[in-house]
Amino acid sequence: MAPGQEHVGPGRRNRRNRQKEPRRLFWVALAAPGVIWLALLFIVPFYAILAIAGGQLDLFGVPFPVWNPLHWSSANYSAAWHDVTGASSFVGPIILRTLVYVALASFISLLIAYPAAYFVARFAGRRKGLFLVLLIAPFWISYMMRMLAWIDLLQTNGYVNKALSLLHLIGQPVNWLGGLGFTVVLGLVYGYIPYLILVLYAGLDRIDPALIEAGRDLGLGRVRTFVHVTLPLSRQAILTGMLITVLPMLGDYFTNQLLSGTSGTTMFGNVINDQLSSSGGLLQGEGAVFSMLFLLVLIAPMIYYVVATNRSSRGAT
Repeated sequence: MAPGQEHVGPGRRNRRNRQKEPRRLFWVALAAPGVIWLALLFIVPFYAILAIAGGQLDLFGVPFPVWNPLHWSSANYSAAWHDVTGASSFVGPIILRTLVYVALASFISLLIAYPAAYFVARFAGRRKGLFLVLLIAPFWISYMMRMLAWIDLLQTNGYVNKALSLLHLIGQPVNWLGGLGFTVVLGLVYGYIPYLILVLYAGLDRIDPALIEAGRDLGLGRVRTFVHVTLPLSRQAILTGMLITVLPMLGDYFTNQLLSGTSGTTMFGNVINDQLSSSGGLLQGEGAVFSMLFLLVLIAPMIYYVVATNRSSRGAT
């Protein structure tokens, strides 16, 4: 035994273990409701999707779920694969269009949200509470009501066309709701940008002002201080905010359905919704397969986010 090292006997070790046992039971009991909630609302529905995706067709050609994994069929997986990559595939271009829409919407959202959050966090002063209330205000109205208001603005005789006509930017009203991809992208930005602003504000507000002042004291200008100090320190907030906004954008079908509703702007979420709600349930099996494909795609950025968060937390310590 090394000098100065206390000898711990078996009796004392057992006594410490007995003292820690109530704490373990307390944390287990505290986590039990969340675990049960997760099992009921995620694991059980996910297994139901697997049962439908691996299900079979009855005598009338209607799919039914198969709960025994040993009896699962690959027919729906094969049909979904042909819809994506086959000669008569139609899902492949829709997936590409969805990625383009989400990339544009997330980029525009970041360009708008970051300056807004930066202003509230750094320059709002005593009016910071007022600005926070204004940022949270959109959450008091349902997403459907906000989209319906957006429809009123973009109608042929809506305020957008009237404003553009008064500014002599257009000669005749534009049919914004006639199947324009630009309208769908703006709808995604309008619907999800409040989430991004709040997350960015929370991250920017936690930056120690002393670090920014240190950069200024070292001779950096405002722009270089922002690039070399503020922006790197807000990288985790940007990653979190983009994850919170991009993931629901990828599965969104309601925005396109309200603002366009044409086949030229169909997104991947519309494909899943149409198949799951098909008449007679004929395409529910393929819809379940596409739902799992969507989940697998989302797992990659979620894992990256967890890894990046752990790295940043270890770096901070």
